Amino acid sequence: MIEERAHLSDPALADALRSIERRLARVEQQLRLEPLGAPDDAPRDPSLHAETTHADVGASAHTTDHDLEFMVGQNWLASVGILVLTFGVGFALLLPLAGLPPYLPSLIGGGVAGVLLFLSFRLRTLFELVAGYFRGAGMALLYFSVLRLFFFGDQHVLAIDSMAGPVLLSAVVLANIAAALTLRSAWLLTIALFTGFFTVVVIGAPWFVFVGTALLLGVGAWAVVTFEWPWLQLFLIPAGTLAHLLWMMNRPWQGRSMELLAKPAAGVYFVLVYVAINAMATYLRHDHSDEEPSTIVAVLLNCGAGFALFMLATLAAAPAVFGPAHLVATAVFLGLAVAFYLREASRISTFFYAMTGYLALSVALSKLIPVPTLFIWLSAQSLLVVATALLFRSRLIVVGNFFIYAGIVCAYVTVAENESGISIGFGIVALLTARILRWQQDRLELKSEMTRNAYLASAFLVFPYSLYHLVSRSFVSVAWVGIAVAYYLMNLVVRSPKYRWMGHLTLLLTALYMIVVGIFQLAPAYRIASFLVLGSVLLVVSLVFTMVRARRREAREDQR
Repeated sequence: MIEERAHLSDPALADALRSIERRLARVEQQLRLEPLGAPDDAPRDPSLHAETTHADVGASAHTTDHDLEFMVGQNWLASVGILVLTFGVGFALLLPLAGLPPYLPSLIGGGVAGVLLFLSFRLRTLFELVAGYFRGAGMALLYFSVLRLFFFGDQHVLAIDSMAGPVLLSAVVLANIAAALTLRSAWLLTIALFTGFFTVVVIGAPWFVFVGTALLLGVGAWAVVTFEWPWLQLFLIPAGTLAHLLWMMNRPWQGRSMELLAKPAAGVYFVLVYVAINAMATYLRHDHSDEEPSTIVAVLLNCGAGFALFMLATLAAAPAVFGPAHLVATAVFLGLAVAFYLREASRISTFFYAMTGYLALSVALSKLIPVPTLFIWLSAQSLLVVATALLFRSRLIVVGNFFIYAGIVCAYVTVAENESGISIGFGIVALLTARILRWQQDRLELKSEMTRNAYLASAFLVFPYSLYHLVSRSFVSVAWVGIAVAYYLMNLVVRSPKYRWMGHLTLLLTALYMIVVGIFQLAPAYRIASFLVLGSVLLVVSLVFTMVRARRREAREDQR
């Protein structure tokens, strides 16, 4: 005891210490803290220690049960009770209540909301958790009571399309947002922003929807950055997207038909404004040394939901807007990719924004350029993506670009009615990309040859396909032999065994073609010429490799 260490001859000091002990005991009881154990230097009796241990175990179990009961009794029952009360009042406000004045349900609901908010203020010190539930219920009921003036009853006090509609509902939303930000409560701000997005959809005026959604997203993004609530974006991005989508679908309730609204065309560009605002919430975060799961999920949502909504909006707009709008989207997404790379050398965010930007560019080109000329530009875009990967030092962009390239080639093969030589461009792009990857593999930190091999394999398939359709059937085998010779020459220039293997495989493919097709379909003269050319090249290649191997063997023997 503290007083045992005090001078027993001083009664005033002993009384003061006992008073301090009592106050500390009350603080521990209020905070539910376990009492401190004996000092480390106090003598211990083993038998007494054993007895004390058993007693402590029993007391600890009793304390745990008491804490669980306390949590259920105070927190869980209170939260469920407040939730049930809120739904009860809300359902009551939904009733027509024909025998009452139309404004009376709103007054009653507002009164209940006022009582809940008053209780939350009075209980904020002793029962902070319960007070928080009261605040949330009060804010929701206050908004719902004002909304009751415009909907749900047999007679409406006010018309939603009047001046009072946006003013009253916006005032309640702003008050709820201000209260949530003052209290620094993420879940209260979620409620307030939800009522805001709901108000935007209910009012439905185009510019009110556009500006209101952008402002609500801006408030949410500011809160995410200021109070470090990154997971709030999991609500913000889908909520903003859904609000604009419901407006664009003509708010299909109360007798309105479902259709895509095309005007005003500014709605298309406001979608890009939403994307930029959501991106700023992760761009301006305090700790940008690493991309946490919340950041990655937010980027995925922003790119996926944002571009999907933008695509739908441009499909609904006039055709003249489609191509230019996607060019603007390309600039926005690529600009975000550059911004994230310059700020934090981002890998994930840079990759997704860059690839979404190039997806928008592909869509724009598909609208502005006719087929099959379109595929020439798309293949050139593949080289541009590789250049971007070098700028951002992004292996992910390189891998993503290959799948885009493969998709373009497959689309061309599917839709092209006649081969005009465009597929040769695909093969050249594949070879150039493979060389760039080999040349800049240190910058890209490529530890595997898989992506480069994939491009070389594409070239290996594309060139025979192209020549098969471009030249006469009588000269297909000769043309393929020419491809193999070109690969061998490239090997002499760049000193890469991969090109030798491509030459070997092309010759084997040519031999297979001659055996399966040439014997039966070629005229005798062309068949003989093809076999002679192919056989001669095979023998020459074999002879060259035999001579090279002999020289290397002699060199090794001389070194010994």
